[in-house]
Amino acid sequence: MNNETLLKNLRNVPDFPIKGIQFKDVSTLYKNAECMRIMVDELFDMYKDKGITKVVGIESRGFVVGAALAYRLGAGFVMCRKPGKLPADTKQMSYMKEYGKDTIEIHSDAITEDDVVLIHDDLLATGGSMNAAYQLVKEFKPKRVSINFIIELTIEGLNGRSVFDKDVDITTLIKI
Repeated sequence: MNNETLLKNLRNVPDFPIKGIQFKDVSTLYKNAECMRIMVDELFDMYKDKGITKVVGIESRGFVVGAALAYRLGAGFVMCRKPGKLPADTKQMSYMKEYGKDTIEIHSDAITEDDVVLIHDDLLATGGSMNAAYQLVKEFKPKRVSINFIIELTIEGLNGRSVFDKDVDITTLIKI
């Protein structure tokens, strides 16, 4: 889609979090009312006829648009968080990052086999955290799982899409 307003308002932060990385800062999109409207409206149009019953947002940037989209879709919102942040019984998934191991959790009663789930996060680079969330959501055995990002980095060597099952529906609003 590569909406010009979104591209124009996306901030690039050189050398963050380490030298050589060009960090795509979505906070500039979140603080702009027009950009928020564009993102939520475009995502609503993509998913309004897909029967989504739950939107899973990945901590923490996935909470912002994920919750707004869940509201628009008339769906529930599920938080996918770091360990120890959810107060009730959880299911966990650990995964490797470029600088170590991490774990995410979802409440054990958050998703049922009757749900159609959309997992949302801000950015697809290597796909590590989203793939962990995807594998975790699949453990609940929902009817269907789709994946969405605001931004997909298509830089050679990242290959974020390659870590997912070939048949999973993956959409993005911006490809860079």
